[in-house]
Amino acid sequence: MKFVKSLAESNDLNSIPSLYTYPTNSNEPPASDPQNSIPTIDFSLLTSSDPYLRSQALQELDTACKDWGFFQVINHGVPETLMNMVLEKSREFFNLTDEEKKDFEERDVWDPIRYGTSFNSKKDEVFYWRDFLKIVVHPEFNCPNKPLGFREVLLEYSKRTRELARGLLSAISASLGLDPSYVEKALDIDSGLQIFVVNFYPPCPQPDLAMGLPPHSDHGLFTLLINNGVSGLQIKHKGKWLNVNSTLPNSFLVNTGDHLEIFSNGKYKSVEHRAVVNNSVTRMSVVLANGPSLDAYVSPAYSLLDEEMCPAAYVPMKYKDYLEMQQGNHLVGKTCLDRVRI
Repeated sequence: MKFVKSLAESNDLNSIPSLYTYPTNSNEPPASDPQNSIPTIDFSLLTSSDPYLRSQALQELDTACKDWGFFQVINHGVPETLMNMVLEKSREFFNLTDEEKKDFEERDVWDPIRYGTSFNSKKDEVFYWRDFLKIVVHPEFNCPNKPLGFREVLLEYSKRTRELARGLLSAISASLGLDPSYVEKALDIDSGLQIFVVNFYPPCPQPDLAMGLPPHSDHGLFTLLINNGVSGLQIKHKGKWLNVNSTLPNSFLVNTGDHLEIFSNGKYKSVEHRAVVNNSVTRMSVVLANGPSLDAYVSPAYSLLDEEMCPAAYVPMKYKDYLEMQQGNHLVGKTCLDRVRI
């Protein structure tokens, strides 16, 4: 298997192989900048003992999930030093030799540790300018045995972000008008799937012809993202692509996933996003996907339904089956979600 990092480091690489040429719509306008309009949620206010401040924060969260499906979270309690160490150890992993990384090359979508390239290299007709490392860190914790210290850092990070995820789920439950523990109980979050993903996008000699990741939405409830300060993330908002160039210090970017859209019966929409590449510097993003238990059947919350006014808009489907459907096929927009719409 040829990895993009090795290809990008070739001394004679002046153009990309045809396999990486992504068919873009030349009539599509370039992405614009959101001018700081991306919502910011203060996590400390979501958990405040002051009912007025908490109510305000819940309203802001509700608006962010309805109108954007994307927001920044500040004052979340995860130490900035830990976030930086995760980025550093992730970089060290990709700097290992090809021989050292060979032990972790993906064979199956259910491998607990998967090092690979593109999205689904067995089925992709066009390859994406991206290598990745995917690790299941909950309900069972896994980690490569190198680089040194990666396991300890990742274990602490997965614990701290899971606390944040629980807090956000509780707040989302309340913002939907449900009991704060409703989502947690209904989807068995104690056994919920948490996947740690590092996306590695090296410099590309022809960035206008390649794509880091195509437009898609994420499985699960929501995704937490940090990066190495290099821009490249774009989100779709009201039909237009927006660049996500800068974020507040020590913040997480959060995007809502398909299963939050299903659970909220469409009140909250999963957001389409994509990754573009550049020709000068490596971009690296670290993502934590937070989902229900693999055995949970996800359907619209019964308490949100009304047979006449608000009937169910999605059919129930086991999370594991949905995940297998998405990860085992091409990555195209929200096509997986379309399969469970009524």
